[in-house]
Amino acid sequence: MSKPISNIFIYIFLLASISLHGQSISSRVVDTKTNEGIPYATIQFAEHRGIITNEEGRFSINLNPRLEQQDSIYISSMGYKKTAIHFMAVLDSVIYIEPKAIELNEVYLFNNDLSVDEIIEKVKENLPINYNREPIKQRLFFRQSSLNTMTKLDIEFEKSTIEELNKKFLDSVISILPRNASYYTESLCDFYRKPDEHRLYIEKAAELYDKNNEGSMEALSAKLERIFKENVKPDSYLKIKSGWFGQKVELDSIFDSSDETAAIEDELKDQGNKHFLSSKKNQLHDLYSELFYNDKTKLNFIDKSNRYEFRLKGFTAIEDEGVYVIAFDPKRSEDFRGTIYVNIEDFAIMRIDYENVNSLKRIKLLGFSYEEITYKGTTIFSKGSNNKYDLRFIDKVFGRKMGVRRPLSVIEKNKYVKGRRKQNELSMELDIINFNTEKYELVVFDSKLISTGEFSNSIENETVKATYLSSYNPEFWEGYDIMEPNKAIREFTVSDK
Repeated sequence: MSKPISNIFIYIFLLASISLHGQSISSRVVDTKTNEGIPYATIQFAEHRGIITNEEGRFSINLNPRLEQQDSIYISSMGYKKTAIHFMAVLDSVIYIEPKAIELNEVYLFNNDLSVDEIIEKVKENLPINYNREPIKQRLFFRQSSLNTMTKLDIEFEKSTIEELNKKFLDSVISILPRNASYYTESLCDFYRKPDEHRLYIEKAAELYDKNNEGSMEALSAKLERIFKENVKPDSYLKIKSGWFGQKVELDSIFDSSDETAAIEDELKDQGNKHFLSSKKNQLHDLYSELFYNDKTKLNFIDKSNRYEFRLKGFTAIEDEGVYVIAFDPKRSEDFRGTIYVNIEDFAIMRIDYENVNSLKRIKLLGFSYEEITYKGTTIFSKGSNNKYDLRFIDKVFGRKMGVRRPLSVIEKNKYVKGRRKQNELSMELDIINFNTEKYELVVFDSKLISTGEFSNSIENETVKATYLSSYNPEFWEGYDIMEPNKAIREFTVSDK
């Protein structure tokens, strides 16, 4: 039966609008039964092009007029019916999809007689051939969320020979130090990767944080510099002691001329620009290095599978591929539990959900403490044009606790004066506990195999700058595909002080 004439005209008009101007679509994918957002669902809007919903089920896409568009978007998520939604209907703010019961005859079951241990062995056997090792260029969106919480900040004043460095001053320092701080970066990048080398080109980036904290610390630094200039001799040095430990610090930099200081500031500014690119490269390198099939990974449940207990929970489908659903738990003192989704046909792990059950590292020595308390996430792989799997998505949370409970003394000494070398002293007791959580989100929009020559000819923009934002601005990424931010980022704003 043909479509009504009016619908045809609407359809033609819609496609014309998309092709001429492009279109931005924002929506949320929701479970019809629970009314909850569906995280990490795949939204395909053109051939070999798609994005992934965030942890709340939200997504936005920008329909590029240069790409051939489908007449619908296709939504797929493990455990749900694959759903096609016409672009005209997508304009709704919520898209409901239905859970799907996977029946055994819907997946490839020619290996269903394998035990779970035999499946894991086949996973290990196929690791060298299942995952891509060829040079590749990946278009990706990378978000880092750094959350810092100081739960304890006690500084007990004991002694000071400099009148201004008194208890009142220390209390004022404590009052301006932020107890909670958030720092977010978002980057749209081209990532060129070989097994032993990688390069990064950042097309656009944003930083979201509170610059008021910087101003407070700059004012504090200026005040300390003035106090030192007025009370400390230029040819003195500082001895910083904590218990048995001591460190000598020269004071020349405090009395630098203004011209020298300006030159140093310019150099630091230039280094700061380069630092943004290098820090993103290092973070991406660490994320890729920690993929479960690499040598240095903490996720050792495959490499040391004899230390884990595996249970076959059932079957499901990912991207129309049948997969085993296998839970794993640690034996003895191993660190992780979770679920892996293994392709029934080629035994590739297509998805991992994991979390630590023990602290990964714990150090406590002479009043210093460090503990890695959280290491959890989701990693998704998809098959490329060479039938090898490569990274598609990462959501990873790394949390640590750091503490200091020690005495601290800052002593001015001078060997050019008569009498005692000790000139001034400031003593205090520190008791500090700080929690830091790093959350990484990475979405690969497009992957293209490249030659070694293409890799060698790729360039990096070392002096790229991130645009500072005092509150989240969705218009900043207008016209680009990104992963939608969560509620904390959307509602972040700098308060007036």
